[in-house]
Amino acid sequence: MSIEQATLVWQECLDIIRDNISYQKFKSWFEPIKPYRLENQTLTIQVPTQFWYEWLEQHYYNVLRSAIHKVMGQDGKLEYSVVVEKAEDMLDNRTIRLPQHPTPPIKDDQFEGHVAYYPGQVQNPYIIPGIQKKKINSNLNPGYVFEKFIEGDCNRLARSASLAIAENPGSSSFNPFFIYGGTGLGKTHLIQSIGNKVKHDFNGEKTVLYITSESFTNEFVHAIRNNRISEFSALYRSVDVLIIDDIQFFSGKERTQEEFFHIFNTLHQEGKQIILSSDRAPKDIPDIQERLISRFNWGLNADLQMPEFETRYAILERKANDNGIEFDPEILEFIAMNFKSNVRDLEGAIIKLLAMSSLQGIDRIDLALAKKILKDMIKDTKSNISIDSIQNHVAEYFGFESNKLKDKTRKQEVVEARQIAMFLAKKLTKSTFKTIGLHFGGRDHSTVIHAITTVEDRLSTNSKLKRVIKDLEHQIELSTI
Repeated sequence: MSIEQATLVWQECLDIIRDNISYQKFKSWFEPIKPYRLENQTLTIQVPTQFWYEWLEQHYYNVLRSAIHKVMGQDGKLEYSVVVEKAEDMLDNRTIRLPQHPTPPIKDDQFEGHVAYYPGQVQNPYIIPGIQKKKINSNLNPGYVFEKFIEGDCNRLARSASLAIAENPGSSSFNPFFIYGGTGLGKTHLIQSIGNKVKHDFNGEKTVLYITSESFTNEFVHAIRNNRISEFSALYRSVDVLIIDDIQFFSGKERTQEEFFHIFNTLHQEGKQIILSSDRAPKDIPDIQERLISRFNWGLNADLQMPEFETRYAILERKANDNGIEFDPEILEFIAMNFKSNVRDLEGAIIKLLAMSSLQGIDRIDLALAKKILKDMIKDTKSNISIDSIQNHVAEYFGFESNKLKDKTRKQEVVEARQIAMFLAKKLTKSTFKTIGLHFGGRDHSTVIHAITTVEDRLSTNSKLKRVIKDLEHQIELSTI
């Protein structure tokens, strides 16, 4: 049958699913799914990753089954296809039929969902039978827990995957779990949260070890010098959950990579969980053996993006509450708008306000004082925003070419967009009225002033315009980070 029919059937299923789960869960897990085909009472849907498939199977099996049966009848079946990503970073249009490896029997004769595969346990040859396993210090920071990690669009997949791993370490296809992103985005917090939850939920029965790549390398060098490589190797092969932070620092260290390669193979074969973090994707790490890069891609790679405004605001609220301080919302909004690169900068701003409040005995910090205290920490974003960029964003938002904003046309929709663009140009750049006018087809400075005044007057009464301005500011500022 045609893709159009598959789309119609899947849309009916979505209508049912939407009524049975929260809006955020629906938006996160079901909107990205695409109908693929409809044949012989079997609907095939395409999901972005194998992790996505397993998450649906684990958490939404009954919801999906119910929707399929209501729309297609009791003979209706559901199959999954997963987009395959090529090594050269090109998206392959082919799809693959799941499962990719043997699985236990399916849950329901009427519904072709599959349960996750659980690798068998292989005896560790480095642990002598009858000898108690050595107690290992996990090196985890007890403050890094999921409850203190703020979820947002920038980290939702990574956090969901981390939770799933913590609940069942080593028993899913996202092993290894490779998480990457820039400095201060929460990688260490998230991977240590996995370790802390495993220790708590399994009552210490699973051995967890967190270590930085630098410490791993230093220990390995020490083992070489003292002729204790076999003990070093046995220790790391004995853990149930191995977490290595900043794996990019293995770059160029050939003997360390060689040793880690063999440790990795042993742990993976035994169904032990491997968790790695890096400041870049596996393929972008220089001077790493190809066979290691290949293994990093065996499981799930998840990236952390820079947090959007709402997430930044929520992080600030949590940080303030954790310290027993309540700031005015306008102060939190000011910080969230001006500290955009990472979570550490947000926390640094809050800490500085707390320190000044404590040291100077200030009972209440208002917005003016907060701006003064944080002045040296705020980057001058206005120098990074151009009028051309503003014009492009506004034109795209309203659905026409940016040169329309420079034309002499008096069409109402173009005039309104032009006035908004002039307003934002004045607000977000250091440009004079004259300079702004020149960028808009050589218009006079009085025209710019009139446009800005018009927008300001409308903002006081027009809630729709407020949303438009806010959306555009957010888009423009994100593009300059």
